[in-house]
Amino acid sequence: MIVGFGGVNSAGRVSNNHAYRRLVIDAMGEAQKTITYQSLATLMNLQEDPNTPANREYIDVHTLIRKIELFDPARVPWNRAASLKAGNAPIEFVLDRRQIPHSIPAGWQLADLNDREVRVTVNEHFKTFIPDTRVSRVSSAGQTPTGFDPGAIYASRNHPRGLQLTLFGASDTLRSSGLTLKLLKDKVAPDQFAVYSGSAISQMDPEGYGGMMQNPMMGKRPTSKNGALGLPEMPGDFINAYVLGSVGGTAGVIGACATFLYNVKQGVEDIRSGAKRVVMVGNAEAPILPDLIEAYRTMGALAEDESLMRLDASDTPDHRRACRPFSSNSGFTVAEAAVYVLIMDDELALELGAEVLGSVADVFVNADGYKKSIPGPGVGNYLTVAKAMAVARSIFGEAGLRHGTYVQAHGTGTPQNRVTESHILNELAKTFGIDNWLVSAVKAYVGHSMAPAGGDQLVAVIGAWQDGWVPGITTIDHIADDVHDSNLQLPMNHVEIDPLAMPGALINSKGFGGNNATGLFLSPQYTEQMLVKRWGKAAMTKHKKRNEAVHDAREQYDQSMLRETMSPIYKFGEGVLFGEDLTLSDRDIGIPGFGLPVSLDLENPYPDMV
Repeated sequence: MIVGFGGVNSAGRVSNNHAYRRLVIDAMGEAQKTITYQSLATLMNLQEDPNTPANREYIDVHTLIRKIELFDPARVPWNRAASLKAGNAPIEFVLDRRQIPHSIPAGWQLADLNDREVRVTVNEHFKTFIPDTRVSRVSSAGQTPTGFDPGAIYASRNHPRGLQLTLFGASDTLRSSGLTLKLLKDKVAPDQFAVYSGSAISQMDPEGYGGMMQNPMMGKRPTSKNGALGLPEMPGDFINAYVLGSVGGTAGVIGACATFLYNVKQGVEDIRSGAKRVVMVGNAEAPILPDLIEAYRTMGALAEDESLMRLDASDTPDHRRACRPFSSNSGFTVAEAAVYVLIMDDELALELGAEVLGSVADVFVNADGYKKSIPGPGVGNYLTVAKAMAVARSIFGEAGLRHGTYVQAHGTGTPQNRVTESHILNELAKTFGIDNWLVSAVKAYVGHSMAPAGGDQLVAVIGAWQDGWVPGITTIDHIADDVHDSNLQLPMNHVEIDPLAMPGALINSKGFGGNNATGLFLSPQYTEQMLVKRWGKAAMTKHKKRNEAVHDAREQYDQSMLRETMSPIYKFGEGVLFGEDLTLSDRDIGIPGFGLPVSLDLENPYPDMV
């Protein structure tokens, strides 16, 4: 069961459906619009009334995909290689003694000027780098709302931006669940927690791997933090060490753009097996960096300004419409985000009075097989989508699959994706007898956040079950000729649904290297029906009573965040435990801070072989 979700993306704060409502803001009633703009204004540190026409316009312009603001795309730092040659006279320059190279280049002659400086005379040509700038050929990205600075709301200590987003996202998820960490630790054994989180690209900014690799070439030394904080599983490590204080299971299951669903799958399997009871899953990514964008651009993967202008026959790029899934397009749009969900077994959820936000039916993962090109398409996604549809059919029946499900597509906005993914969905719709399968693609709004991308899709699904609007693909005005859509509905406007009649949603992810995942998620309404059938009406009545306090706590947190952005949970150096703090026996291990011990009464896993 999904009992909490949160984080931040270019649409705003994820919890309580605020980010979702930014996507469908023009379909919202005035009361919901007012709250959505207030949520964004608080996140963006705007002091003025957010609901004046001018301020609403400012918020609109400075959210979702837009022109890059995290660096100046017109002046990207760049070192130009140069070869200097002596003219009629030798080249002479003065150098600080501390800047003298360890290996003196051939042709250099050094003469002391004073205690601090030397004169360098060069009779031969020598190579150097000249600081320069260049114009980025990509200037669109899905950035978190302007003015939101995750490192400014806690003692961030030079953390990479991805880890700053991690702390915000995990804290938002826990707090918005209405369940306290103390309650969870009192009710759940220490080893029955788990955190599955990571980043597909690692932390590549100067505080992470970027500094480790670039500093020596820029005359700097790598710091002691560069290597450690750049590790791809570090978001999960930060959640364990500074948010939850968990000693349970942990991993960063990486699968390129399918990473979010990979981690959900791991969490669901752990809960089904009984190994874990509470799992936080999700991802954070902060890839809006000049060098990273340039690397993806040279692959031909990104929507360049020039190509956008050609599409529109314009002399200026339409940044807001940079991502155009299933239409005439030219590439995907890089984005940053942190999206997390809190899942637990249904028995515990009922006992705690947890909010029923939906449930995970299953997640399927398949590789592509042999490939000609590592980022090229393959057959794995046919398998994952077909399996998810088959499970939906088993749960809802033939009619339920055909009329009660829809798809949140990967929908990257690349020419290749529009053909391959539409073929997968269209052919399988035919195979399963679906005539007009609804397909949404929220990357049109928020961009492609890599590891958390599936989370961005799930956020839109949960919101649609709450408010009844599936976001349309509003950045497009036509479906491309090579898109397969005979059995698909690819709406360019928001689609109103009856959540009771649409209990299932497929989330699809296609990643570089053949990393494919498709998950089937069930609505909160349908999940409650399943709970009644399993546990009975009396148990659900008790749950509803327990939920009152949880629901109130969720609302109180939301109201607090509407007034002021709270610092994330960051327990640096708090509650640190050592071996002598444990209560050891041959039957269990007691850990301070947890109400239950870790049981050592373990069964023989090979009873038929011993």
